[in-house]
Amino acid sequence: MASKRSNTQGHKSGAHAEVTAESAESRLMSLPPTVLGLAWPAERVVAGLRVCKQLRRDLIVHRSSILLVQKAGTRRSDYPILKDLGRLPQNLLATLRLKKDESYPDAFPRLVDVLKECKSLAHLDLSHNRIYSIGVMNLVEVLGDCKALTRLDLSHNMIDSTGAGTLAGVLRECKTLAHLELSCNGIGSEGAGGLSRVLGECRALAHLDLSVNEIGAEGAGKLSGVLKDCKALTHLDLSFNNIGDEGVEMMSEMLGECKALSHLDLSHNGIGSEGAGKLAGVLGECKSLAQLNLSVND
Repeated sequence: MASKRSNTQGHKSGAHAEVTAESAESRLMSLPPTVLGLAWPAERVVAGLRVCKQLRRDLIVHRSSILLVQKAGTRRSDYPILKDLGRLPQNLLATLRLKKDESYPDAFPRLVDVLKECKSLAHLDLSHNRIYSIGVMNLVEVLGDCKALTRLDLSHNMIDSTGAGTLAGVLRECKTLAHLELSCNGIGSEGAGGLSRVLGECRALAHLDLSVNEIGAEGAGKLSGVLKDCKALTHLDLSFNNIGDEGVEMMSEMLGECKALSHLDLSHNGIGSEGAGKLAGVLGECKSLAQLNLSVND
């Protein structure tokens, strides 16, 4: 009798779990395709629950919607994707790419409100959006609360030195940030200096892209003083920055101390024979360096 009761209770418990899973899946399936595409990867959609085959198919089909967000309707302020994001269950969103949409800055304050609830956000791509330094000021209000953030792409946003300095103020709070892309932002030597004051505290930072930023020799010098403290740094891209022989000479002094560095890009920097000679003299100390790009230099 006890066994029969136990089996009955087990059956009810299993049925309850199945209903719970189905209701969770139904709730997610009712969301628009654009939101389903943002809820990626599939295995993180319903934590602890079976993900139905149809939901997985929809996620795969609409994965491309991550890359380019649909344009707004007649009113830019009525940005549909952000309304949909507000409907996502808490801790669902792991990857958010709102890339290359010039109407996007108008909706930035709304995005900031949404990000406050994205506790599991690991990858944020806002590249090619012209958010300028004012957008960075809004963004830093929530970045420190994104405790799971590992990758941030703000490239091609014209944030300039002011934006770089503002971002630097919150980077030390991003304990899990491993990948930072800031290319094509015109941060200059001043912006590089602002970042250099905090990069040494970014213990998880492994990939740093500061290409096409006009940092020059002065900016390279400022960075060189702190890169040795970036113990996890494996990839560094400083291409198209006109650092010249002077900048390379200052960097050469610290390269031997970058024990984890495996990829270094110094292409398109106006480096001549003098700078190349300085660099060659220290390469023997760079035991982990596997790829060095010096293409298109004097």
